[in-house]
Amino acid sequence: MSLRAPRQHTAEIRLPADIDWQMLDKSKFFLLGAALFSGVSATLYPVVVLKTRQQVSASSIPSVKLGLNILRHEGVSGLYRGFGTSLLGTIPARALYMSALEITKSNVGMIAMQVGLPEPGAAAVANAAAGLSASVAAQMVWTPVDVVSQRLMVQNKEGGPSSTHYRGGFDAFRTILKMDGWRGLYRGFGMSILTYAPSNALWWASYCLTQRTVWRSLGYGQNANGVVLQAPSHGLVVGVQGASAACAGGVAALVTTPLDTIKTRLQVMEGEEKKRLTVRQTVNTLLKEGGWKACYKGLGPRWATMSMSATTMITTYEFLKRMSTKQECAGAS
Repeated sequence: MSLRAPRQHTAEIRLPADIDWQMLDKSKFFLLGAALFSGVSATLYPVVVLKTRQQVSASSIPSVKLGLNILRHEGVSGLYRGFGTSLLGTIPARALYMSALEITKSNVGMIAMQVGLPEPGAAAVANAAAGLSASVAAQMVWTPVDVVSQRLMVQNKEGGPSSTHYRGGFDAFRTILKMDGWRGLYRGFGMSILTYAPSNALWWASYCLTQRTVWRSLGYGQNANGVVLQAPSHGLVVGVQGASAACAGGVAALVTTPLDTIKTRLQVMEGEEKKRLTVRQTVNTLLKEGGWKACYKGLGPRWATMSMSATTMITTYEFLKRMSTKQECAGAS
C-alpha cells in the first residue's frame, strides 16, 4: 500500500497500482472475490488434506507416500474430503477477512502517518494491524468450518483419529453440535487465533517490506514531489507481488507450524473416554512421538501450501482489486 503525506522531503517507494478501500466497487469486489477465491481454494485443497493428515498421524509419513496411499485406497475424492463444507464457509469468511483487512489498513495507515511515522514504517504497521484484525474477524466463521472439514479430511474408509464416523459435512456439524454443543464447533478457537493472527500480521508486514525492498532494488520509486520516476510493466508488477508473497508465506509457515499442529490435533483428535484433549496433553503427546521435531509435522506441505497460497492469493487479490476499481478512480490507480 502507499500512504501519502502532505509533504515529502525524501524519496519514497510508491507501490504500483495501489488501490485503497474507498476506490473499490464493493458489490463487484465481493462477488468476483467469491468466484476467484473458490477456484484458488479448489486448486490448493489436496495439499491442505496432506498437511492435516500428517499432523494427526502418530508416525512420520512423507508427503508423496501419503498422497499416493490416499489415491490408491480412497481415490481422488480422498484428497477432497470436506471440500464442500470448506468452500461453503470460505465465502463469508473471505468477505469478513477482506473487509476487515482493507478498512483496518486504510485507517491505521493514516493514523500512523499522522503521529509522524515515515511512509514505509506506517505501511508496515498498517499491514500488520490489518492482517491481525482480518484474521480474528475471519476465525469467527472459519473455526467451526475448520473443525468440520478437518474431521472429514482425516476420515477414511476405516475411520480416523475420531471414533465417530460422519456421512458428510451436515452430519458432522449436527453430530458435533449434539455431542459437544457450540463449544465443540469452536474447539481450538484460542489456538486458531494464536496461530493465524500473528501469522497474518507477520505475513502482511513481511509482504509489505519485501515489496518495498524489491522495488527499491529495481530502481522504482518516486521523487521528493511524489512523482513516480518509472512505471513498471503489468507483468513485472505481478511477478514482484508473487515473489514477495511467496517469501512472506515461507517465513510465516516456519514460525507458526508448531501452533498449527497443536491446533489441528485439538480440533480433530480425542483423548481417553472421548474427552477433549488439552493443550498440555497435546504437546506432551507430540514430544513423546518425536520431540520438538514432531511439532513441525506437516511443515513441508504447510510451507508449500502457504507459499503457493500466498502467491496465488495475492496475485488474485491484487487482480480482484484492479477489476473492482470504480470507473472514476481507474485512471488514478
